Amino acid sequence: MNSYPLVSVIVLNWNGLHHLKKYLPSVAATRYPNLELILADNASEDESTEWVSKNFPQIKIIRFDENLGFCRGNNRAAEQACGDFLVFLNNDVRVSENWLHPQIALFEAFPKLAAVQPKILSDRKPEYFDYAGAAGGMLDRLGYPWCRGRILDSIEKDTGQYDALPYPIFWASGAAMCIRNDLFIRSGGFDEAFDMHMEEIDLCWRLQRMGYEIRYCPEAVVHHWGGGTLAMGDPGKYYYNFRNSLATVTKNYPEASLIPILLLRLFLDGLAGLRFLFSGEVKSWLSVCVAYFHFYRKLPYWLEKRGELQQDYFKTATVHGFVPGSILWQHFFGSRDEKDRMPFSIVLLTFFSATRSDRGSDKL
Repeated sequence: MNSYPLVSVIVLNWNGLHHLKKYLPSVAATRYPNLELILADNASEDESTEWVSKNFPQIKIIRFDENLGFCRGNNRAAEQACGDFLVFLNNDVRVSENWLHPQIALFEAFPKLAAVQPKILSDRKPEYFDYAGAAGGMLDRLGYPWCRGRILDSIEKDTGQYDALPYPIFWASGAAMCIRNDLFIRSGGFDEAFDMHMEEIDLCWRLQRMGYEIRYCPEAVVHHWGGGTLAMGDPGKYYYNFRNSLATVTKNYPEASLIPILLLRLFLDGLAGLRFLFSGEVKSWLSVCVAYFHFYRKLPYWLEKRGELQQDYFKTATVHGFVPGSILWQHFFGSRDEKDRMPFSIVLLTFFSATRSDRGSDKL
């Protein structure tokens, strides 16, 4: 690199003292010569800020008077960050000393690069990818997210299979995302109506439509514990993932395909809800119902935001990481060459059998 631009690392925290004690020391030990470390605290009640202030006085602490959630908390912290680049980092992520260098070098190599995701491995099983991001996020034709190294609940062992290139991806995980500060501001930041989950997919879609790229950086490696806010299988996670996935599609999908996609999603998500109900998971079924109710209740807002995105500079951008087939068909039945010839009945059957594992991650 010709220079070292200022990087602001924002760690959002809410009653996460146990995570901070385990993971923040690695962040504080980052070897990067122009670094601003920020703890954005969502009104914790567990002495998180006192411990950080005592043990890491170099870390800037932003205290909120209430729990602003993921989107609002990170947006407010970003407003007070001074860096040319922002890093949004979960409080349960362990980093190496030089994890920032290859990411910042990537921005210098690709001038149209908006955001970067490092390789995210599991801190529970360090030889495997982590559920939240793995080797970079992708999207299928129905708007369902997946990752290289993780499809549904199938998680690959990291053998270097995705290390060849810093390739373009659709979305970078909010568990560990590095982004240009000016573009974060210009794009509007995280949509605060999302609260949490899939907000990074919506953000990265907007950035791509603005003509920028999202890339995966295999040379930067972090380890994520995961499940700190909502554990896998929590009805609250289902709620946010169902609602926010629909919102993301509504805001960003091309006009000609939007109505058919939403109708198909309504049918498939309905099957998912029925499966929860017939399996005795009443709370999960209710989560799906409430998610749809809240989505439609807020439909005027989603459509208003969609309208704001229909500006001239959004219309000609090439979107990378969008797979035209169904990830369900590809995962269970087909090869990459076959995915576009899938029978509709098979898609339904595969979705029906996989809905429980297709829902979200710690950061989706």
